[in-house]
Amino acid sequence: MKPQEDLSLGATCRADARCEFLVWAPYAERVDLCILGPPVRTVSMQAQARGYFSVQAEGVTPGTLYRYRLNGEMERPDPASRFQPQGVHGPSQVMDRRFDWQDQEWRGLPLRDFVLYEVHVGTFTLEGTCDAMIPRLAELRDLGITAIELMPVAQFPGSRNWGYDGVYPYAVQESYGGTPELKRLVNACHRQGMAVVLDVVYNHLGPEGNYLADFGPYFTDAYRTPWGQAINLDGPQSDEVRRYFIENSLHWINEYHIDALRLDAVHAIVDPSARPFLEELGIAVHREGERLKRSVYLIPESDRNDARIVARREVGGLGLDAVWNDDFHHALHVLLTGETDGYYEDFGKMEHLTRAFSEGFVYSGQYSAFRRRRHGNSSRAIPAERLVVFAQNHDQVGNRRLGDRLASLVSFEGLKLAAGLVLLSPFLPLLFMGEEYGETAPFQYFVSHSDPALIEAVRRGRRQEFAQFAWNGDLPDPQDEATFHRSHLRWELRSTGQHRVLLDLYRELIRLRREIPVLARLDKKNLEAVAYENAKTLFLQRSDGTSEAFAVFHFGEMTEALALPVPAGCWQKRLDSTDLRWHGVGSELPASFESNGESILSLPAKSFVLFTGIRERI
Repeated sequence: MKPQEDLSLGATCRADARCEFLVWAPYAERVDLCILGPPVRTVSMQAQARGYFSVQAEGVTPGTLYRYRLNGEMERPDPASRFQPQGVHGPSQVMDRRFDWQDQEWRGLPLRDFVLYEVHVGTFTLEGTCDAMIPRLAELRDLGITAIELMPVAQFPGSRNWGYDGVYPYAVQESYGGTPELKRLVNACHRQGMAVVLDVVYNHLGPEGNYLADFGPYFTDAYRTPWGQAINLDGPQSDEVRRYFIENSLHWINEYHIDALRLDAVHAIVDPSARPFLEELGIAVHREGERLKRSVYLIPESDRNDARIVARREVGGLGLDAVWNDDFHHALHVLLTGETDGYYEDFGKMEHLTRAFSEGFVYSGQYSAFRRRRHGNSSRAIPAERLVVFAQNHDQVGNRRLGDRLASLVSFEGLKLAAGLVLLSPFLPLLFMGEEYGETAPFQYFVSHSDPALIEAVRRGRRQEFAQFAWNGDLPDPQDEATFHRSHLRWELRSTGQHRVLLDLYRELIRLRREIPVLARLDKKNLEAVAYENAKTLFLQRSDGTSEAFAVFHFGEMTEALALPVPAGCWQKRLDSTDLRWHGVGSELPASFESNGESILSLPAKSFVLFTGIRERI
């Protein structure tokens, strides 16, 4: 038997119907492997250093069900289970890790080329499986999407959940189709030229079916998260906990060919050690990418506005690849909707959006009224391609009281304006599924727990979460299956009326972003943003010395004529949201004009326009 350092956690099939098992269980003095047949039998596991137990079992093939028995008493599924065919409380299943991959030439995409599309597998199609997504990939590729971002697929309780209640980080949710379907989906994405980003949760595990604490000190009482016990990343025996999660990341990259991991809420990962877990994770993942000769990225979500997350390790950063920028969303959302409840109270001025464009974080050390303290540090040095921006995502939609999308909150002109701001930005754009055609079905919070006390606790928690917002309407019951069904996309809308027009606009914006050189170059240094507070207008100029463009975004409710600092030269209109083609009122701006350094442009309510230097040709 190999030493534990050379074995993978969980069950690994070898030739001749042999299977190696490795589990970390320092709380147990004895661990037995219970094979549920055929034939049913129990195999004693060998104790290894630092609390590991291992065994090589004969006559075990893919499909075999098993559990671990701790100290001759309680039986538990494998913490590193690859599949839970009977749910979170059932036995684990040995899986065949082989797959007929057809992406041998795939080397990934440069991060700057990512146009992200966030998907919840269960509501993306009526079937709610990975296989059912595959026929839709060509439509997303035609739209211009280059990276599919999957909300967590790790096994969670029941058949419907956002995925952040997962309790088996290595196992693919059985109602999504399990291991084979996820691999087929990734394979199909790569054949379409699209990367796959997977959302993983390393700050907590869900409450139901979470048996890790029976094996060892995976959790700590020194810290708490809003969702449950914190992960033990700095206490006694934390080296092995780190191994569990780092090996999990490598598992997704190796076994499933995942191109990037979105790390959920890293602000809830508390680790004051000299070598933080996130830094160690980044080193391991990037080293694996180099070994595989593939581009592999880590994209964390954090609400701390901390540039150190993506700063280089040589200057004291963690060295991760990009970070979600909630400030961009908040600045945009408040200007579009006028909402100022909760964390939105820190926003509402054009200067906030200007700062989001010119720097990244809006709050980089200033006082935050919502937090009642200073917040963030400067993101000025963060390259634009390391900031992910969006007008919608699962949190900003689903964590509203009714889960209402932007299409239910603003006018059609407002939807077009949001699209222009995200896709003409110099940052990595992310779309939330259905956003591109103005989906009006809500995306609500749903679960399918089996414990009545837990179900009530979830309901109570949701009510408390919305206390700071003045949102109206009855709170949807997370446990009610109807809440889940209301959240499904309605793909038939894509071909009708304004939905089709909006879809075409998104497609055109992505094309322009890709094909106009100065827009394709993700660089804040070649950008100048000017706010006109009273006129509710943002003027954005981009130039790299060889090509140039400017865009004007008007949030006002009335037509506004403004004298704008348009650089001297000839300018050609490339897109005007008021054109009849986009169901606008009809553009009155010229197809081309010459500026002497200042030009007066008349901007209808809730509109935007893009011009490029006349020498540009597409």
